[in-house]
Amino acid sequence: MLERLAREETGHRRRFEQLLDEAPSFNPSLRARFLVSVSRFLGTRLVLALLRLEEGREVGRFLRLAQTGVDEPWMRELAHESAAHAQTLGRLTGIRSDPWHHNESGGTVRNVVYGFNDGLTANFGLIAGVIGAAVGRDIVLLTGFSGLVASAFSMAASGYLAAQSQREVDANELNTQRAELLLWPERERAYLADVYQDRGLSRDEADTAASRVMGDPEVALQELAKEKLGIGEEGDSPLREGLVTGSSTVFGALVPIVPFFFGGGSWAIGVSFVVSMTAHFLVGAARSGLTGRNWFRSGFDMFVVGLGVAGAGYLVGYLLTGILPAG
Repeated sequence: MLERLAREETGHRRRFEQLLDEAPSFNPSLRARFLVSVSRFLGTRLVLALLRLEEGREVGRFLRLAQTGVDEPWMRELAHESAAHAQTLGRLTGIRSDPWHHNESGGTVRNVVYGFNDGLTANFGLIAGVIGAAVGRDIVLLTGFSGLVASAFSMAASGYLAAQSQREVDANELNTQRAELLLWPERERAYLADVYQDRGLSRDEADTAASRVMGDPEVALQELAKEKLGIGEEGDSPLREGLVTGSSTVFGALVPIVPFFFGGGSWAIGVSFVVSMTAHFLVGAARSGLTGRNWFRSGFDMFVVGLGVAGAGYLVGYLLTGILPAG
């Protein structure tokens, strides 16, 4: 499947070369090289999820062109193939929805973005607090690493428990639905027939489709789970959810600490502030890929949140220094 996608993407490049009447030089970008390296260490799932989002953005650009009245055969063809690529990548990563609608609420990419964001924001505020208390570099590093460990374990545990709890809830609901199939199969067949009829089938066609689905108990269970309970394909394992969320939190929490590895004083504080605020903006901009908001507005909002957290932490540290007894 990946080789087929690669061949079709090569065809897209050639099509754009024809449209532009030129053949630009082709070299893998720094981002592409980075994604290859990431896939070697973390596996392909994260990279495929990112590529799916990129295909979704490409389809979104074609859709915006169509909304302005542009309707060219080449655009229809490329938009159709890009949409098919996004759907293929979705199947490979276990995501059913179309990425250009920005309506999925879970997934590896979301866990990475929000885990990184939590680690960055929480540790940045914590470090700002001890800086406000005018402590030395060693205390800043100790506080930063303590916050990193606490945030990482907290987020990892939260991700694991949330996924495990959802899995247990789904399993319990599936067992209940399985019992319903045993007790009143005709009632469940009638439910499916109504669903199919609502989707445009005639009554006879809906009855026939429902009867065929009910002919296989496992297929019927899956269909009823999807239609009645909203339970689709099994997602990531709780352990994977915890590891991904916890690891991304570690990287986020490291950002405000790194400058203090190389020294202390005003220089390290200034660099930490600039790097952390830049990271807040970039994280906010990255979240726009999940929320569909304007990337600058999303980045600016996150920038303001980071500034508020840092200001609050610094103020608390500064005020408590004059209240608490020394030592």
